[in-house]
Amino acid sequence: MQRTARWMLEEAKRILGIFVYLWVVFGLFILHEHIVLSRHGMSYGFYGLAFINAWILAKVMLVAESLDVLPYFRGRPLVYPILARSCVFGVLLVGAYALEETVLGLWRGKSWADSVPTIGGGGVSGLATAGLIMAVALIPYFAFRELGRVLGRERLRILLFRDGTTLDLPDRRGGGAA
Repeated sequence: MQRTARWMLEEAKRILGIFVYLWVVFGLFILHEHIVLSRHGMSYGFYGLAFINAWILAKVMLVAESLDVLPYFRGRPLVYPILARSCVFGVLLVGAYALEETVLGLWRGKSWADSVPTIGGGGVSGLATAGLIMAVALIPYFAFRELGRVLGRERLRILLFRDGTTLDLPDRRGGGAA
């Protein structure tokens, strides 16, 4: 029973971390959209969209992360799994968002054509642009995930939130990792 409770607590922490990160990213996107639209005299104020999308897409990311679709990059320089995961999840999140909006449109009684969202201005280039933006936005998330995996979560937490200079890290002059 304790093992199950511990696992559930760890999963809850993971989804909360993913959710908060996505909420901040999506909130910044919505804030940017508000600024751009206000320059043209248009108003935009639905900030709840960031919260809802972050929650739904955090669940998608949690499931996809647990599948570990990129084991090929284990043992390679960290830049490879960070960039690969960012790109794969950027495309996954844009696709999940498009699917979500399409299903919502169909549920509201719209036709299939009217339900498909226009992402990034529409078309393949719009989808590619949105995927690229999401991939870049996910780089810090996966960088911290990979660093936590390699260094250990507690060690990374100490480096980030306490005096990391007191850790026994390899010296740059001694040929260790920088």
